[in-house]
Amino acid sequence: MRKTIGIDAGGTLTKVAYLNDQNEFQFKAFPSKDLSMVKEWIESFPEIEEIGITGGRTEQLLSKLKINKPIDYVVEFDATIKGVKYLLKKEGHNIQKSIITNVGTGTSIHYMDNEKHVRVGGTGIGGGTLTGLATIITGLSDFKEITEIAKQGKREFIDLFVKDIFEGMEPPIEGHLTASNFGKVNLLNNTSYKIPDLLATIQALVGEVITTLSIQYADMKNSETIIYIGSTLANNEHLKEVIANYTILKKHTPVFLKDCGFSGAIGALLNKVEQREIAKT
Repeated sequence: MRKTIGIDAGGTLTKVAYLNDQNEFQFKAFPSKDLSMVKEWIESFPEIEEIGITGGRTEQLLSKLKINKPIDYVVEFDATIKGVKYLLKKEGHNIQKSIITNVGTGTSIHYMDNEKHVRVGGTGIGGGTLTGLATIITGLSDFKEITEIAKQGKREFIDLFVKDIFEGMEPPIEGHLTASNFGKVNLLNNTSYKIPDLLATIQALVGEVITTLSIQYADMKNSETIIYIGSTLANNEHLKEVIANYTILKKHTPVFLKDCGFSGAIGALLNKVEQREIAKT
């Protein structure tokens, strides 16, 4: 039923959302470094009549498409929030006020209060950092492979924890908190590290930076809930565990939405449908 599709042309992945014959969302993802794959997919479905699009690579993708179909662009932040609200309703959440942390190639952090939303901050630490550091340190660059292997790793041989510093004493804060990411490397004579341990440590570094910032903004906005979304979290249970544990430790509630990597694409599609309905009136 691919009459209307939504596209989120991101820095690393280009995500596509469409509705099947049962009016249920279906999803596709393509590497943004090869936008011709998106073009070929769209051209393989002549039934597509209109496109909603968002994301930083929109102009690059449109220059590839060169198709005579109605296309509506929506600002990335607006599309993402629209998609998040749809997913929250679909999953039965009644959250009106929250921090929304979008972990893509980098990380963008928003504050939502009912119908209003504003970007409050962000960081260059994200999925691009994860794959970039993994490539440099271990030689592995495939995201799926990285996340699968990271689940098997242990951090205690590389990260320095609070309990390590206060060995034999009662630490003044939670002992399992990270005192220094990669902090044991210069303290131990070990020069050989297992790849799973290195990848687990990289994931923890990325997750803790993102979570620390999110918690700071949540405290600033007096928000109990933090909704974590983005393609970096897709099928990445290890990273979600890092984020959830630290969020809960800091007395906030983490929420992870299914299909959250496609929030922007969903929002772009919904925006296109809304614009069509407005044009009819």
